[in-house]
Amino acid sequence: MSTAGTLTGLSPDALRDRAGIVGRTPLLRLGRIASSLPVGAELWAKAEHLNPTGSVKDRAAESIVRSAIAAGELTAGRTLLDASSGNTGISYAMLGARLGFPVAICLPQNASPERVYALRSLGAAVIFTDPIDGTDGAQRDARRRAAEAPRQYFYPDQYNHPANPEAHLRGTGPEIWAQSRHRVTHLIAGVGTGGTVTGAGRYLKQVSPGLRVIGVEPTGPLHGLEGLKHLPTALRPGTYDAAVVDETVRVDTEEAQAVRRRLAKAEGLFVGTSSGAAVAAALRLTVPAGSVAVVILPDGGDRYRSDPHWEGPA
Repeated sequence: MSTAGTLTGLSPDALRDRAGIVGRTPLLRLGRIASSLPVGAELWAKAEHLNPTGSVKDRAAESIVRSAIAAGELTAGRTLLDASSGNTGISYAMLGARLGFPVAICLPQNASPERVYALRSLGAAVIFTDPIDGTDGAQRDARRRAAEAPRQYFYPDQYNHPANPEAHLRGTGPEIWAQSRHRVTHLIAGVGTGGTVTGAGRYLKQVSPGLRVIGVEPTGPLHGLEGLKHLPTALRPGTYDAAVVDETVRVDTEEAQAVRRRLAKAEGLFVGTSSGAAVAAALRLTVPAGSVAVVILPDGGDRYRSDPHWEGPA
């Protein structure tokens, strides 16, 4: 099948059916790990690691690709090029494999081997960038390459594309509201592109103005929390709206790894380090009885199998 035939014959509305089911992930009660919360307070997890490629980024990638096809930006003969810490790149690669467009991802060289393997297995070209510069360096490299070859590349720029938070405004947020039976009082989400916390938080504040949104960041610019940004020292994503976030909690890598191990051993959830960071932040909250806190679990533990820190105290 030719790329031209695939793209020209595809309507944006058909994308979900062709790419698989994205979203509609379950909301899971965290009863054992949340025993430190006040009596009557509840902690729930939005299991985004159960999306088709194993991460929340399926939502943003699908939304961006649908928008690009509708606008005539992603056309036959152009390669989708973007920067990623890995997860969005994998989501793009899945969509490219199903829909027939090539994908190239600028990726920090210290990304986990599992991410690199998944990208290459799905047919994406991997362009390694300086690990010290993190995803900021990957963004600069992708932007340069796209500017030098605009006919070759479609550069969506997930860090600034409005379809990124839009995916969570119309998907993740409404799902949480319905699944919590309109009881959610706190949303806790990691800050990477900012799309999840901004989009879901914006929707939930629209339907429940008193709800509090907590953004989770690493404690410093050098960290092991793949996908998260330390905003004071990073390029600030255009998809991040600080006005939506009521509080920022910073978590170090070791604490995130420890909570990740606790989630596996106490809750049976094999999730990634950024999920550990988000739950660690949730467990620090001072919430009254009757609160219903929802934390986003961005990806699964399969992306971190080579991490030597799975063994240790939980």
